[in-house]
Amino acid sequence: MADSVYKVIELVGTSTKGWEDAAKNAVEKAGESLKNLRIAEIIKLDMTVEDGGFRYRARVALSFKVQ
Repeated sequence: MADSVYKVIELVGTSTKGWEDAAKNAVEKAGESLKNLRIAEIIKLDMTVEDGGFRYRARVALSFKVQ
């Protein structure tokens, strides 16, 4: 088995539905331009209050294999 190298980036995803959707949005958007995604780790969850509603935010560390 060959050795591998992975890069880790930090993203913030948002959603009006909840934290799970916010994290999913971050990973799905990154997947549009990055290949070989490996692990997504939730670093922080928070929310903002906007116009009487909530916006959920998930900070995600995402790793992908470097080719």
